[in-house]
Amino acid sequence: MTDFSPQYLDVLNEEQLAAVTHEGKSLLILAGAGSGKTRVVTTKIAWLIQHKHVDPYSILAVTFTKKAANEMKERAVKLEPKAQWSQIRTFHSWGAYFLRRYADEAGVDKNFTVYDEDDMATLVSKAIPSLPKKEVSQIVRKISLAKDYGLTPASKNLELVGGDGVFAGQYALYQERLRSTGNVDFGDLILLPYLTLKNNEALRRDIHFRYRVIMVDEYQDSNIAQSLLLQELSGVNENAGTYVCVVGDDDQSIYRFRGAEVRNILEFKNQFPGTDLIRLVKNYRSTQEILQCADCVVSNNEGRLGKTLVAARGKGKKPTLVFLPTQDDETLFCANLIEQQHDKGVPYSDWAILYRMNAQSLGFETTFLHSKIPYGIVGTLKFYDREEIKDALAWISFIANPKDEVAFRRIVNKPVRGIGPSSQDKIVDAGLGEDLTGAAKKIKLAKKASEGIEDFCRIFDELSAMLADDEDSVPAGTSLADFVKEVGEKTGLKEFHQMQDEIAGTQKISNLEELANSAVQYPLSRKGLLDFLDSISLDRSTQGAEEDAASQDKVTLITLHNTKGLEYKRVIITGMEYGVFPREDKAGDDLEEERRLFYVGITRAQNELYFTSCAMRRLYGRSNYMQPSPFLNELGKGNFRILGEAPFGFNFANGRAAGAGAIEGASSSAAYSDPIAKKYCKGAMVYHDDWGHGQIVHADLTDEGEYVVTVNFETGGSKKFLPKYQSSSLLVEGT
Repeated sequence: MTDFSPQYLDVLNEEQLAAVTHEGKSLLILAGAGSGKTRVVTTKIAWLIQHKHVDPYSILAVTFTKKAANEMKERAVKLEPKAQWSQIRTFHSWGAYFLRRYADEAGVDKNFTVYDEDDMATLVSKAIPSLPKKEVSQIVRKISLAKDYGLTPASKNLELVGGDGVFAGQYALYQERLRSTGNVDFGDLILLPYLTLKNNEALRRDIHFRYRVIMVDEYQDSNIAQSLLLQELSGVNENAGTYVCVVGDDDQSIYRFRGAEVRNILEFKNQFPGTDLIRLVKNYRSTQEILQCADCVVSNNEGRLGKTLVAARGKGKKPTLVFLPTQDDETLFCANLIEQQHDKGVPYSDWAILYRMNAQSLGFETTFLHSKIPYGIVGTLKFYDREEIKDALAWISFIANPKDEVAFRRIVNKPVRGIGPSSQDKIVDAGLGEDLTGAAKKIKLAKKASEGIEDFCRIFDELSAMLADDEDSVPAGTSLADFVKEVGEKTGLKEFHQMQDEIAGTQKISNLEELANSAVQYPLSRKGLLDFLDSISLDRSTQGAEEDAASQDKVTLITLHNTKGLEYKRVIITGMEYGVFPREDKAGDDLEEERRLFYVGITRAQNELYFTSCAMRRLYGRSNYMQPSPFLNELGKGNFRILGEAPFGFNFANGRAAGAGAIEGASSSAAYSDPIAKKYCKGAMVYHDDWGHGQIVHADLTDEGEYVVTVNFETGGSKKFLPKYQSSSLLVEGT
């Protein structure tokens, strides 16, 4: 037995140690941002195997992204090599494993492939030909949501998703068509295992005997179907004796639009009676000043279990709130701040600019291009969503399962073989639920279409023949990469996309080559093909931020939703205006989720944090006067510094103390060579549209190197300005 050295427990804090060594019926670990939850989960797996002699084969640990699952397994195995026999994977990966193993019980083809939203849309169109195209995506969304809620076409609560009385029939037609293909969609990977276990007592008992420990990471991201599946897996309602441990943070539940349900974690103790609760509140990422802002904001939510984070790193720099006239000033401020810090040796990669809407990235892209600041955008077109990759994967999927109608329609006439929509319909109608190549060989078509389908079937047969039926007969020195390369060559896809590369200067062929490279680790067999498809399909729904958070020296532009699980040394949260963040239509639970999203953004910052808010912003083709986000009023009095001219209402909400002293920094006697500083010098007479005539009585530099002036007006008021960004409203008299 590997020696589980006490040093592995010694590195844990008191709360982490309590969570690792907990014994009982079930445990909810409420893990705050940056509190080391992955360490707790992996150490607990090792501790159970070594100290409690739990069979590693009986441990199931699930999370939500492939990257997180791989990291969890790697760290657990490092602590205890026997953990390699535990099942540590994503929720959807486990669902696929279950369905392949119990395909007959679940009513699916064991060679199924997984349909994404585009595939679902194609199938909806074919299942309901009368449905207008503009409504297809809406139905797909409703079907996915229904499955996330654990609902079938016959469910009584289906009105939660589609209350028009028609949706149940549409859902049923889609399901019938989907079952005829033998395939599943992403929702099925959770819903079908749940329904199968619920309706099959013998199988359910076997599963309870198999899994004695079940752990779920990021439980706040689970949907209702996943919660129902967990209850069936654990046998909580049958006192099966399975130990259940879930880890999550109700304050970071931000995926309601994907079906995530924060109530799963809030009501976990009711669903699993006898549950103990342990809070992990020591944060190892951010400084205390950043955490104070985060706690002040999220404490305004009613739907939470509650906790207060404590910074293990201690104190640091106060966050800065910057008020600017327009979004153009906002992008310029960010560019200048980043460039000034870069001149002092701060890498571009230290910075992340966060925004609520994808459209907000355009202004930053334009400004950064002009300023020659390197940047990368998280959330651009994903690799597996590219046309050439989807074409190749459609061929591979069809060879795995020749009943796959969606894959068949995508590839049968690409490149053009004279097999139009009417010919495709005849083949599908003749072979629905069966091998479509078999149907295609029998059916009579027009001469051109007949020649095209003959060519298509020949390619299918040649490619199928490359795959060994079992692992023992795989030719030496081969891999599935050889097959993927041949898919491109034999089908004509490589030549087709090569022509597009020559015309448009794209990288489609390089992408096809990269797809082949990714298949090297799989054997040239039918099982290798299915494993390869699983690895791709199950990762498509979470691909994005993980791949795009590159290590090169460049600023990261990223939506707040995509920042989950990431961290940056310096963060700027932009667009802090009502109508942008939060949107005007947010209220109740939706507003609480928006507030949690703000909390997530704040807790991404390690050392420095900035918020920007504009008085005017171009939205939907017109310029709008904006009010500061109400979330800014929740940051807590005195927890941040202010730059720029704060709106009157905001000053009243926070008190002038929030802004007082905010512009203290470099010596006021510094010699300014900047033309702006020479123009807006101490003693200069100025005029402001709103405040009238006044005089600059103080000039200084902020910690960020921005030139700021204080103006005493004849009306008796005193205001601070950033002339670089407010010169259009603050005029120097006599110039």
